[in-house]
Amino acid sequence: MKKRRIWILIVVFIVLILIIRACSVASNKTPSVLSKGTSGNAATVSGASGEVPWDYQVQQAKVGDLLDGDMVLLPNNERISNDQSFATGDQIWVLTYMQATMKTDSQGKNDVTLSQWKPIKTFKTKEEADKDLAELKVEIKTDVKLIGVYKTELEGKFRYFAVAEMPTGQKVKQPIPEERYQSFKDKKEVPVVLEEVHDFSNYDQSMAKFRGWAE
Repeated sequence: MKKRRIWILIVVFIVLILIIRACSVASNKTPSVLSKGTSGNAATVSGASGEVPWDYQVQQAKVGDLLDGDMVLLPNNERISNDQSFATGDQIWVLTYMQATMKTDSQGKNDVTLSQWKPIKTFKTKEEADKDLAELKVEIKTDVKLIGVYKTELEGKFRYFAVAEMPTGQKVKQPIPEERYQSFKDKKEVPVVLEEVHDFSNYDQSMAKFRGWAE
C-alpha cells in the first residue's frame, strides 16, 4: 500500500512538471511582428506593436576622417564602414534608412514613432545606389478593404472622405472628390497603389504605405 502511494505521488509529480513545461512553452510563443500577406505581397502586422522599415533615400556625401576601417561622412559626421576603401575627400553616394516603431490600440489606430536617418551602405555612383533603392522600395497595385465613406458639411460646403484598411492593419483616411464618394459607397474593396518598403537586413519583412487610388 505504501509503495502504491509512492508511485501515485511520483506520477502526479511528473504530470505537474509536464503541465508547467507546456504552459511555459506556450507563454514564450510570441507572434511575428510581420508576416506575408495574401494580397499584393504586402506585409501584415500580426502583433500589437513592432518595428518596421519606413523609408530609404539616396544622398551624396563627402568622406571625412578615416578611423580603423570606418569613415566619417560629411557634413553630418556619421560613421560607417569603409568597405570600398574610399579616401578622405571622395564624393560618394549613401543609402540611408529610417525605421518606424508602431503601436496599435484596440481600435486599430496606430501611433508611429520615426527614427533618425541612418546610413547603411555606400556607393561610388548614383546609378548603383538607385538600383539598390529600387529593390527596397517597390510600387504595387492591390485591393484593400474599404471600411467606408462619409461626408461632412460646413456652411453649405461638403467634404468627402474614404477610410481604407492597409495590409498592415493601419486605417487610412483620405479626402476624395464627390464622384469617387459615389462610386465607393457600395464597395467592400477598392484598388490602391502601395509603396512596399522592405527591410534591408530581412527582405521578407516589409511595410505597405498608401500612395493613391488605382482607379
